[in-house]
Order: sequence, then C-alpha cells, then structure tokens
Amino acid sequence: MTSAEAFSGEPVTPTGGGGLVRLRLDVSYDGTNFSGWAKQPGRRTVQGTLEDALTKQPPGAEPPRSVVVAGRTDAGVHATGQVVHLDVPALAGESRSGRLPVDADGIPDLGRMLHRWNRYLPADVRVLGARVAPRGFDARFSAIRRHYRYSVSDAPWGVDPLHRFDTLAWGRELSVERLNEASAELLGLHDFAAFCKQREGGTTVRELQQFSWRRTGEHLIEATVSADAFCHSMVRSLVGALLLVGDGRRPPGWPVRLLGDRVRDSAVAPAHGLTLTGVDYPPDDQLAARADQTRAVRSPIETP
Repeated sequence: MTSAEAFSGEPVTPTGGGGLVRLRLDVSYDGTNFSGWAKQPGRRTVQGTLEDALTKQPPGAEPPRSVVVAGRTDAGVHATGQVVHLDVPALAGESRSGRLPVDADGIPDLGRMLHRWNRYLPADVRVLGARVAPRGFDARFSAIRRHYRYSVSDAPWGVDPLHRFDTLAWGRELSVERLNEASAELLGLHDFAAFCKQREGGTTVRELQQFSWRRTGEHLIEATVSADAFCHSMVRSLVGALLLVGDGRRPPGWPVRLLGDRVRDSAVAPAHGLTLTGVDYPPDDQLAARADQTRAVRSPIETP
C-alpha cells in the first residue's frame, strides 16, 4: 500500500517493517480556550495543537497527515473520552531524519511516544493512551455510538466557581421527573431535523439510544446522551429544549412535537456544559464492516 492510498481514509493494516501502522489515541481536553476540534487558520484548535505536538515526536519529525477524530466538537466543548487515529511509518530503529521510535519488530514504542506527546502538549490537552489499532479500525467510521454528558446547576446563585467552565448556570429550579418524562419520548430512530443545523446533502436521521437526567448534588443535574452519531448541534439543541421543560416553561410533550414538525425552533444550550465522555466500537473482527456500513450513509463529519 502506498502512502497516498493509506491516507485516503481507508483503514490501514498494521504492517511494521517499514510500512504504515495505524495508531489509536485516547484524548482528553478542556475546550474552554479552543475554537473547537477542527483546524482553522489563525485559531487555536484541538486538532492543530495535537498535530503540532506530533511533529515534535521526536523533534524534527515529518509533519503528520491529519488525524481522524471520532466526534468533532465545537468551540468550548470538552472531552474526556475522545478517540483519534493516525497512520505513521514504522522503521527499524529511530532514524536521524526524525521518524517515530520503534521496537525491534518495527512497531512504534508507544510508551516513549506517549511521554513525549504529553511533554509537548499544553496542559489543556492530554493523550491518555496510545496503542496499535486492530485491523480495519477507523476512529470515526468504525464507531457504533458516542456518549456525552451535559452538566447544569439550578442553584439560584449560579454555579460553583470551580465548575464555571464545565457546568451551565441555569438559575431556575429544574424537575428531574419532567426532564426524564420528556426525554423518553425522543428515544429511538428519528429524523432530528428540528434539533440539528442543516447541512446540504447531510442526513439528520439518527438513533437516540439514551437521554436521561439525574441529580448528582443539591443543585447539580447531569444529562447523559448517547446515539449512533450526532448531527450538528444536536446534543445542545436537545438539552436546550429540555431545560425549558424542566423549569416548567414548556410542557413535557413539547420536544416530541418539535421532533414531529421537523422545524428548528428550540434554544441551543451553551457549549461549555457539554463533554464527550466516550466512544464505543464493535469487536475487532467487525470494525472494517462497520466502517464500510457507516461510510455508505454518513455525510461529512458533524458536530454535536
């Protein structure tokens, strides 16, 4: 396989011995001071920051091709369970030209790489783990579901200062019972056009697999949202609509009526309360098939 073929988006088979090896990285970041995941000219982004660190591992390494992310996040959105993949050359030893360090079998020395990446990365981005990806793995297309958490404070005085960057200050008392009643009606496979920013040629049909709320403290409420994938602004739009139900300004049946009308007519919750907490993948022997299936129906990558 040539380098051009390897970076075309198709899964790469770990080869070693001078070929290409696909790595899976598990990444965490505080999105407060980033303009989202995707690289943008003149802006600080998670992707740009991560790829910059990769060029310094070891110093002088060839610039990497773009890393592929499981779920692209908007400005201000955080992640504790983000997943990315990248393809790297595997050579015997560590060349003076700056190739990645490898072991005797030509497989990247992940311990050394992890240490170096985190040394070069700023404090608001960490690579939590790195491993050689199984055959057919694609961080985006092989995923079967994504998990998000949205944190809200309904204290009349706002939010604890220590959580001001990851928790929304709502200021109105919320009913968990009303929130869960309304959320349950949205579960399943639906067209979520009413809760997505439309993109030309993109589908808004998604399977919402979990949408539940629980009180985690006297004034703290947490929403857990899981789906096979999310269209643009879907999680924040769902949360924005449900909060109006939770504080009594809208009836519990209002969000499902919006869903049926397919007309975007709800508030979008602020980004800073949202965190990507995990991405699920099928067993290794099903990764390639899942990637092929997803490619057949997905539009260009979308944000929650």
